[in-house]
Order: sequence, then C-alpha cells, then structure tokens
Amino acid sequence: MNKQHYSIIVIVFLCLLPALSCTKLKDNNYNQVIVDQFEPDEKDLEPLVAAAYIPWRKLFNFWQSYFWAQELSADNLLIPKRPWGWVDDGGYRRFHYHKWTSEDAIPVNCWTRTYEGINNCNRVIEQIATDVIPVSQGKENILAELKVLRASYYWVLCDMYGNVPIVTDFTVPEGYLPEQNTRKEVYDFIVKEITESIPLLSENRDQSTYGRFNQWAARTLLAKVYLNAEVYSGTPAWNQCLAQCDTVISSGLYSLELNQKGVFITENERSPEIIFPLPFDEKYVTDWNAFDHHMQTLPQECQATYNLQYSPWGGICAVPQFINTFDPDDARYKDNWIKGQQYSSGGEALIVQNGRFTGQPLNLINVVPAIDTSEAIHGFRLGKFEIKQGITSRLSNDFPLLRYADVILMKAECLLRTGRAAEAAVEVTKIRQRCFADNPAKATVTAADLQQGSSYDYGQRDVHGSTSEGGADVQYGRLLDELGWEFFEECHRRQDLIRFNVFARKSWLSHTPNGDYRELFPIPQSELNKNTNLQQNAGY
Repeated sequence: MNKQHYSIIVIVFLCLLPALSCTKLKDNNYNQVIVDQFEPDEKDLEPLVAAAYIPWRKLFNFWQSYFWAQELSADNLLIPKRPWGWVDDGGYRRFHYHKWTSEDAIPVNCWTRTYEGINNCNRVIEQIATDVIPVSQGKENILAELKVLRASYYWVLCDMYGNVPIVTDFTVPEGYLPEQNTRKEVYDFIVKEITESIPLLSENRDQSTYGRFNQWAARTLLAKVYLNAEVYSGTPAWNQCLAQCDTVISSGLYSLELNQKGVFITENERSPEIIFPLPFDEKYVTDWNAFDHHMQTLPQECQATYNLQYSPWGGICAVPQFINTFDPDDARYKDNWIKGQQYSSGGEALIVQNGRFTGQPLNLINVVPAIDTSEAIHGFRLGKFEIKQGITSRLSNDFPLLRYADVILMKAECLLRTGRAAEAAVEVTKIRQRCFADNPAKATVTAADLQQGSSYDYGQRDVHGSTSEGGADVQYGRLLDELGWEFFEECHRRQDLIRFNVFARKSWLSHTPNGDYRELFPIPQSELNKNTNLQQNAGY
C-alpha cells in the first residue's frame, strides 16, 4: 500500500441517517474532494461514516465476488455451461472443480473490495481521531462502530485467505509495504477489536441503527467468529460463541418470522429477524450488479413471469444432490426454489427459446448433466428472495447478512459440540416449526437425530462418471443439513462445509476433492507482485 493522500468520498447512505424515516439505501456520489478544498463539519459525519459501509455491498454481490466465493465453491449451487453462454474464461467451472488460481477474478475481487472497506474505515477513523472531522458528542462510540465494521472486513479476509496483513493506519510512509500476519493473529485482532468496542456501541434496535453495527450485530458477528475459531486459530471457542448467542437472545429485541419468507420479501426492512442487513433499493443503488440474483438465475423466458425490465441470464442453479436432501413438505423446499413448469404473469405456459429443448415446455427439473453441459430446463433456480413484478436488474430486498435464525442455530451447534444434544435439539426444532406448519410432527428433532450423519448423498454424479461416498460419516451431519436448508443463498455454505470437514473431502456433481489446501483461497498474484512481504498460501 503506497502513501495515500487524504480524499473524502462523500456518499449519502440514507438508510443510515437516523433523522430520516426511509430505511432504504440511497447512494449519491459527490465524487472526490481533496481535503484542502473541503472542511467537513458535524453534518457531514453520517455520510462519511456511511462511506465505510459501502464496500460491503460491493464485496457481497458485485460481479464475481463474495456470494459466488461462498456458494459456487460449495455443494449446493453452481453455474453450468448453458447453450447461451456462462463459459467465459472457465472460472465458474474451476470454482466447481476447486481448481481456481491466484489470478481468478473471484479471489482477486474479494481481496481488493475487502481492503477497500478497511481503507475507508482507516481513513474515517483517522479523520475523527485527529479532529479533521469534528465530533462534539459520542466520538468514542463512532470510533468503536468503525472498528467493528473494520473487523467485519477482516473476518472475510481471515475466513477466505487466512494469512493477511493487518493495517490500521491510513497515513503511511512512501513505499510502505505491510507485513503479513498469521491467520491466528488476524483472528485474535478481530476478537479484540469487537470485544473492546461492544460496550461503546448503541443498544438500540431502531431506525438509527438499521444497517449499522449496534451491540447486538457486533455480538452476532463475534459469535460467528467464535463459531469458526477452531478453523481460524486451531482452538475451539464453543462456550464463547454460546455466551454471545445467549446475550443476543436474552435482549428480547429479535424474534423469528412466523414464515421464513418474511425475511426475504422486497420490503423486508421491518423484519424482526434481521440483525444486520445490507440495504438495497433499486432506485438509489444503481450499480448494474448491485443485487442481481434474479438476473443470474432465471431463464430468459421468465422475464415474462415477473415482467422484468431486462432479460435474465439463466446461469445459477441448484446441485441436484443438495435438492434431494430436502423433505418435500418443508416450506423452504416449496417456497425458495423455482421449479416445474414456468408461466407468464398472465398464466401462459412458457416455451424454451434456446438450446436442444427449443419449442418444448420450460419445465425446470432437478437434473444437471454436468458442469460443462446443461440446457434451459436443467436445475432448480433461486427463488428465496422475492422477485418484485417489474423489477430492474437490481432487487430492492435488503440482504440479511446476520439474522436471528443464525443465532439460534449457532447456539444449537455449540450445545451439540459440547455434549448437550438434547438442548441443541430444542433450538433446531424452533427453526423447523415454521417450516412444517402443515405437518408439525416433522418439525421435532431429537438428540439422537442430531448425532446422525448427513442425508446428502455425496459422490460424483454427472454424465462423465459416478461414485458413491454418502454422508453418514459426516459427524453431526444432520445439523449440517439443517444449516443448508435454512441458509442456502446467504453466503454460509462454504464456511459450514469447512467446519464440518466436508468442503475439501467430498465429491458432488462434477466436483471431486482437490486438496485440503483449497479450504483457503490464494492470495492474488497481483498483490504478491506488489508486496514482497507476502507469501502465497500453501499449495498454490
């Protein structure tokens, strides 16, 4: 990182402004203003702090970024070759095969966008600490919030790359090259920053903290870090994770939606389940790929189903073996997947327009021949987030990066892994009850159930070959199944598979294991070229 000159990117993030009633995101970019030409006062504080949150949105879902890294490398989603494309440079296929390189776009983009967030945090922290931005009240509180936000970016880096530089200064000497830290050092830094900051954060859950880190969002983030402590540091922290979950639960500020679908509707900002969202609004967030899951997954014919303003691209679909783990009576299976015969908004049956099935009914089936070949009808499509009629290329749903169901299932996992399986079963049952409202007997999970392996039938299953590996040998695999059913499409799956020792050891569809070192992504080659202090992760 070279010497950085002060610049202020004034971005109005309306959903973060407590004085306004709107809870959606508005992003007005006033370009860059050199500090010599700009004298900020307290009225500028909110948008300047908001600028540090913006990279999370870019990291999350800009093209080839965090969502793809966490989901397309896992056993639930993929982008197969389609008759109309989705080959590009072969990167989507490499992610399914676990053969990505240090020059692939996804690991490169996640690195650069995450450090953009860290850099923004460092800039605003320095400007507040040195009174470039004057703060008459609550200075320590705002600095604490920014440190937790910065820790959230470092959590991504720790999870994806492990050994990364910890940089906390914005102004650095000319030619400065940061030293590389170990993964454990990064983990310890994250825990320390969040723990020390929590007492200074707001306890409010209201308009003023929506889309920002209050105490409860910070505790939930800390719980997720503790949940993966053994992966990150070599030492488990189940009791610490459990304590954070219990604190959030005992606050009484959050509750489960009666219907899981309520978390993912277009106007979901009032959901009692959302703890920390990434706010989106098609009117104000104008980046083409801001939140375009519907464009990435829907067949082009389904433009007529939702009267979309643009034709979708029909890429992402489910891995059939993952779909086969669902109980057909589960509302999450019924409501969150687009499957079967597709119709226009007027009720007319849609007909395939491209490929070998042209002219036949667009009937989406739970079959994908292979990562390197598929047709329009192959694969269930993503339907978890409501697709509003007439929407643009960008959804307006807020993305629940942290939600209450996650707190409950983190608690369940901690209980299970510390020998309290009966208590864990009670927590898992709470999540299932809303998913089996019409068949409540199926909602109940027992301690014995949670001791079982996974129902996922692992093994290569494509037109090129077939193997049988099963999932019975996955310790606590039933809980892994529960996590998959509840959190698919929410950037959980890769992390969960690693924690349950599946990610680098099992096969699915066209994927076969390609080395344990794939549990970490490579440091981008472009960063190694710039900084001689960096060493590549083992295996790459």
